[in-house]
Amino acid sequence: MIADRFPSMATSRAAMPRSGFVEHTHADEAEPWLFTPAVVGFYFSFRAAIVLIAVRVFLLEPQTGAAAVLAADFALLLFVAFQAMGPAARSLRWMLRQPSFRWVIAYLIFAGCSLGWSATVSKSASFLYWCGIVADVGIVVLMVRTGPVEGVAHSLMRGFIWSTCLLALIAWIMPTQPDLRLGDLEFFNTNQIGNLCAFAVLLAQYLMYRKDGKWGIPILFLTVTLIRSLSKTTLVAFVLSEGFLLVRDRLMSRRSKLPIVAAAALIALSFWGLYESYYDVYTTAGNQAETLTGRTAIWAYTLNAAILKPWLGNGFDALWKVMPPFGADQFEARHAENELLQQFFAYGVAGVVMLCGIYGSLYWRIRRLPHRPTKIIFLTILLFVIVRGMAEAEPFDLLLPLWAITLLSSIVATQLGANREGTAVATVQDPGVTKLASRPARRAAL
Repeated sequence: MIADRFPSMATSRAAMPRSGFVEHTHADEAEPWLFTPAVVGFYFSFRAAIVLIAVRVFLLEPQTGAAAVLAADFALLLFVAFQAMGPAARSLRWMLRQPSFRWVIAYLIFAGCSLGWSATVSKSASFLYWCGIVADVGIVVLMVRTGPVEGVAHSLMRGFIWSTCLLALIAWIMPTQPDLRLGDLEFFNTNQIGNLCAFAVLLAQYLMYRKDGKWGIPILFLTVTLIRSLSKTTLVAFVLSEGFLLVRDRLMSRRSKLPIVAAAALIALSFWGLYESYYDVYTTAGNQAETLTGRTAIWAYTLNAAILKPWLGNGFDALWKVMPPFGADQFEARHAENELLQQFFAYGVAGVVMLCGIYGSLYWRIRRLPHRPTKIIFLTILLFVIVRGMAEAEPFDLLLPLWAITLLSSIVATQLGANREGTAVATVQDPGVTKLASRPARRAAL
């Protein structure tokens, strides 16, 4: 049915705006299942393998798979826009009051304008990729405006997690790469697999802290897949961020933390033979995409090219087919292998400022949340992205996608608004935390 009320909100049926989202409620969940956000979350993860399926299964050209991804983006945007017609639960002005969202808008506008001076091979194709990013942000904005923020966010996260589990299963079934890692080097590589698994684990941990479902088995499966993927940068970022989470989580006793650490160590040791074999391949036959020498060469070229246009950069999608191939294997870099350097190359000093503005504004808003596990999870996500960004980047988007930044900033804004009003957030059910309704508003905001 078309949902016109949300049981998680203490508002009468008559006072609720029509959201246009299909609702499925489960008694053991803090938030109802919203069909459209769940589909969106599922797609946001699964699209990473669409080109692979198009090429390897249906024997199509890679361009056809990429076109299918863009077509699905625009079709999903139209579908969400149709369901979002009618009165909205919150205005666009509410979104624009969020500093992170304003930075996202500024980033998208600047990236679009940079197509005017970009050295990209095909400006029409690059424009479509830019439109795809805009569509992602637009989808999240429409859902957040017309539905309950917590319900939309939780449903989207559930869809993303289950989709990533499916992709992880596909990765296990696929033939391994020559260097023993999971994935397909051209269309669904190990870094993509590792990043999706790590991000899905962090989202599942967030839902667990909110007592929204039981995610132990998916977390275990995704963690094992991440370790097996042998994505080095992602593994380092994941271990550091999870260590931060364990140290800062004051609601979990040391007795509860020790089994988690022991289980993680046991899983890692079970792959010890694989690590040794991979190390031999890495040190004797590693390609330019994998070795440190190859990445330093990419960094050096990107930095030299960025310095030539330091203020506005080389433009959106300017690196592909412009950077010369590296090494005997003629590896062609898709991005700068460093997020800060990628933004400096693409948008110059303006790109560095926007990157710091997006992550910095989100960080300071998260810092204002009351101390609870959900706050620590958000900081853990930021830490994971920053560490991974030292040796990884995205050709079009940020490592923490703009749609995810929009979603997280909306969650933070909702919780901060509830704290300022001195009321309890009905869906916040962190264990061991006293309900905020009994506290004065000024203490809840600290």
